[in-house]
Amino acid sequence: MDYREIMSGRKRGVSAGLLRAALGAGSLAYGLGVRYRNRRFDRDRQAVIDCGVPVISVGNLTTGGTGKTPIVAALARQIRDAGYRVALVSRGYGRGDADQNDEADELYARLPDVPHLQDPDRVSAAEIAVNELEAEVILMDDGFQHRRLHRDLDIVVIDATCPFGYGHLLPRGLLREPVTGIRRADLVILSRCGQVNADTVDAIKRRLADVDERIGDQIPLITSDHQPSRLINDADQNRPISDLEDRRVATLCAIGNPDSFESTVRQCGSKMVDSFRLPDHDRYEPDTVQRVREWIGGLDGRVDEVVCTHKDLVKLKTSRLGGLPLSAVQVDWVVLSGEEALKKAVQSVIERPKDF
Repeated sequence: MDYREIMSGRKRGVSAGLLRAALGAGSLAYGLGVRYRNRRFDRDRQAVIDCGVPVISVGNLTTGGTGKTPIVAALARQIRDAGYRVALVSRGYGRGDADQNDEADELYARLPDVPHLQDPDRVSAAEIAVNELEAEVILMDDGFQHRRLHRDLDIVVIDATCPFGYGHLLPRGLLREPVTGIRRADLVILSRCGQVNADTVDAIKRRLADVDERIGDQIPLITSDHQPSRLINDADQNRPISDLEDRRVATLCAIGNPDSFESTVRQCGSKMVDSFRLPDHDRYEPDTVQRVREWIGGLDGRVDEVVCTHKDLVKLKTSRLGGLPLSAVQVDWVVLSGEEALKKAVQSVIERPKDF
């Protein structure tokens, strides 16, 4: 079942309405827990632990698919290129028994010289990075709600294609906390602005300003997009993205926002014949891969190639699937406005002496 159809209200009918009501009841309980936890950290400063080096957090208000990975990679590259040893710290959601999850695999492919520690206890991971790896800056991925580790710059990413999680907390919507949580942010990034029109971007900006009038003034607001740059396969072979023009493709993905990925593939000029969606962070167990192969076999020669995301490719580890070539769309993060404000914010944090 595609729960986004339920959450958004696009799926109609009695059963959908009853399910939304049940999920709404769950949201009430979830919201109480979120408010209690935030009040605890607001009141008890001793509950927040400083690891001794600058910490930059990149997080979001919603769950699933805001496009943080290319942003984290770009920020890590900026910090590294400025001459600082940077380490990535994340929870490692969805890794199961593996050493790391798909996001870590993708980040390693982009930045093999930047260490990445995954641990639900991100304070412990940060301390290991500092004490054992001699990291000078910690970049915490998906850290906005993980308030136990002190951060010097709190960046929140908002996906312009689904900015406020359908207006409801989990599980009724995608919000991890009320939109008012944005008041804790030091900098806001709007991602995927190229997939919506200018009126939508302006509406998001107005909503954010209504929540916190400092956003766009004292709090920098960066607009950005995720743009496809090339096609890659498991053999490290690169092709120009223009190769998708007029090519018959089927898409495969296990990400939080499949609509955005499929929209990107279409915008590359391909003829999308079919799609296969799996839950976010699916590990592609053998029975799942067999289901995918059977799906490809049922396409009856109507497809030239299967296209997936980079996160899917690092898990599948193959250049052919079901008898067809398998390629991933490499997506890069591009800043549309506010680039200097972003660079200045990051630079001021990593150059600031820590107070002890």
